[in-house]
Amino acid sequence: MHIMEGFLPVQHSIGWGLASAPFLVHGANRIRKILREQPEARPMLAVSGAFLFVLSALKLPSVTGSCSHPTGAGLGTVLFGPSVVAVLSAIVLLFQSLLLAHGGLTTLGANIFSMGIAGPLIAYAVFKGAKALGAGIGIGVFLAAFFADLGTYVVTSLQLALAFPDPASGIAGAATKFLGVFAITQVPLAITEALLTVVVVNLLLQRGVNKDASLQTLSRSAL
Repeated sequence: MHIMEGFLPVQHSIGWGLASAPFLVHGANRIRKILREQPEARPMLAVSGAFLFVLSALKLPSVTGSCSHPTGAGLGTVLFGPSVVAVLSAIVLLFQSLLLAHGGLTTLGANIFSMGIAGPLIAYAVFKGAKALGAGIGIGVFLAAFFADLGTYVVTSLQLALAFPDPASGIAGAATKFLGVFAITQVPLAITEALLTVVVVNLLLQRGVNKDASLQTLSRSAL
């Protein structure tokens, strides 16, 4: 993550783009509804998008000679739900591919699916599961951000494995190899991102936003 420009076969690029499209349409409708019913949510939407942009733009060297980075998807997911993050991620990934040469236009659909759809859906499920088990907001946010990060990289590895299966061990073997490229650096990155996300959520609840409304939003994160 991000898969670079031109790296995927054409049919895979088209397929992931088509797979992402329904989520983006639903997310756009969800954002319109939020802004219509909660216009005061605009600043928090902006913060979520900026957080996602900054963290996912960081390129940190990994021990394999490749690079790893946080995703920033957990914050928007716990505040607004995964469908909103799909749209925010699409905007972020488009700008990064055009302005930072990070990712690419032909791989935009695949990158949106892993970082903007799969990662947030995993985070949403984890956050709701933690809440159902009686965990506090801080623990739920930490786990959501942690698994959003790791989930993105797992899905990206599967995307690459589907496109480039190992001649001997097939898709499973290729996925294992791709996962191994990032495993050593990604786990501590996911922990760091999760801790940072908890800090940001606490700041949002304490400064500049209505605490009761924010807690209500956090508690009812919707698809």
